[in-house]
Amino acid sequence: MAVRQIRTAPDPVLKRKAKKVHTIDGSVKKLIRDMLETMYAEPGRAGLAAPQVGVSLRVIVIGIPEEEEIVLVNPEIVRRKGERIIDEGCLSVPGYFGQIGRSESVTVKGRDQTGKEVRIKAAGLLAQALEHEIDHLNGKLYIDHPEVRETLRKVQPEETGL
Repeated sequence: MAVRQIRTAPDPVLKRKAKKVHTIDGSVKKLIRDMLETMYAEPGRAGLAAPQVGVSLRVIVIGIPEEEEIVLVNPEIVRRKGERIIDEGCLSVPGYFGQIGRSESVTVKGRDQTGKEVRIKAAGLLAQALEHEIDHLNGKLYIDHPEVRETLRKVQPEETGL
């Protein structure tokens, strides 16, 4: 396993739509292990998408304290419910936070690292993390949402984001 470098804006890999994974082979499993190690090495993190480590594949990992660790390959949001305005940051946009509208709850489908189909119903921080990381797979940073630009603010180094 290896801690990989986090790509930051304006790195072009962050703006591309990630490619679908067709086979969960050894290279994808290594990517997942590296992503988990990289995510846990970053303070204040909640999740990580493959483009954030320079790999344009549809893979995300989520590690929220008191929640089960999540690995999703080819995730997609199939249902959204409600909306709430929250503060959000991102490892790929270090030093900034902004307010964004995120769903109160989401249902996401995808595959786990063994290839098994999974469906996750999530609310709160987990829903936020899923939306945030899936945005990365679609080439969208949280600062690309129009409402964030109006509320973007610089923060202290100890404040971090998704």
